Amino acid sequence: MAALKYAGLEDTDSEEELPPGWEERTTRDGWVYYANHLEEKTQWEHPKSGKRKRVAGDLPYGWEQETDESGQVYFVDHINKRTTYLDPRLAFTVEDNPVKPTTRQKYDGNSTAMEILQGRDLSGKVVIITGANSGIGFEAAKSLALHGAHVILACRSASRGSDAVQRILGEWHKAKVEAMTLDLASLQSVQHFAEAFKSKNLPLHILICNAAVFGGPWCLTEDGLESTFQVNHLGHFYLVQLLEGLLRQSSPARVVVVSSESHRFTEIKDSSGKLDFSLLSPSKKEYWAMLAYNRSKLCNILFSNELNRRLSPHGVTSNSLHPGNLIYSSIHRNWWVYTLLFTLARPFTKSM
Repeated sequence: MAALKYAGLEDTDSEEELPPGWEERTTRDGWVYYANHLEEKTQWEHPKSGKRKRVAGDLPYGWEQETDESGQVYFVDHINKRTTYLDPRLAFTVEDNPVKPTTRQKYDGNSTAMEILQGRDLSGKVVIITGANSGIGFEAAKSLALHGAHVILACRSASRGSDAVQRILGEWHKAKVEAMTLDLASLQSVQHFAEAFKSKNLPLHILICNAAVFGGPWCLTEDGLESTFQVNHLGHFYLVQLLEGLLRQSSPARVVVVSSESHRFTEIKDSSGKLDFSLLSPSKKEYWAMLAYNRSKLCNILFSNELNRRLSPHGVTSNSLHPGNLIYSSIHRNWWVYTLLFTLARPFTKSM
C-alpha cells in the first residue's frame, strides 16, 4: 500500500478509475493512452490495471475527428455545436490482448506496414521518402501519412508524384502529404531539392532513402557517372549530407536506407584488398547490370553503418534493410527476363 500511496494510486477504489492527475485519451486510429499531467508523461498501459485498450465502433452520428496545431486529436459534435478532447467512444472500450511475440521476433514476413504502425500517433513528425510514387516507397508513404505524419514524396516525375498524393488523400482527405521533384541522377537536382525543403522551415525526423533502379542498360548521368551507382547510392549519399544539419536539429531523428540481400554477391575491392573505385562507376565494357545493382546496395549498407557511427551520438540513427526477395514492384521493368522472373516468383513473395 505504501508503494500505491507514493505513486498516487491509493485514492481510487475501482481498478478502472483513473488516479488524480491522469487523463484518458485516444489516438487517431482508436488506441487509448493515458496522460499524467502532474509528471507530464504519457503511456499506453492503464496506470492502475496495466491493461491496454482501444475504442470500439465508429464515432456517433454527427461527430468528426480533428487534429489541433500541436497534433493532439479532438472531436467535433456538429449537432450540438461543441468540441471536446474526450473521445465519445471511450465509454465503449475493449481490452487489447495482443498475441505474445515469439522469442525470435515480433514481426515476420507476413507483417504489414499498417500492423507495425498500429497504435502509433505520428502527428508532428516530418518524413521524406525518395521514390515514393510507387512500390515500397508509396506503401511506406501511405502508411506513415495515415498515422498522422507529414510526408514529402520525393519523386523524379512531378506528375506521378502528384498522382500518388491524390491516391493517399483518397484514403484520408486530411492526410498531410505533398510531392516534390527529386532526380537522383542529377546532383544539381538533389541540391535544389534540399534547398527547397529547407525553405519550408520544417523539421526532418525521418529520411527514407528508397528510390532505386535495377537492370537498366549502361548509361552515364549528366554528372558523368554510371547511372545505377549514382541513383541508388551517390545521390542518396549527397542528399543525406545536405540534410544532415536539419536531421541533427530535429533529433531524435533517423535515416532508413533500403538496401538488398543481393549486396552479398559482389565485391568492391581489387585483388590486393584495396577499394577499387573503377568498380563503382564502371565503363560500358566492364558493366553488368546485376553486379552494378549489387555493388550499389553494398555501398548503401557501408554508408548507413558509418552514418550511424557518426550521427548516433547526436540523436540521429541510421539503419539499412532488405525489403524482401523479388517483391513485385516496378523495379524489374527494364528487361522482360526480369519481369518474367518477378512474375513467376510473385505468388511466393511478400506483396506490396
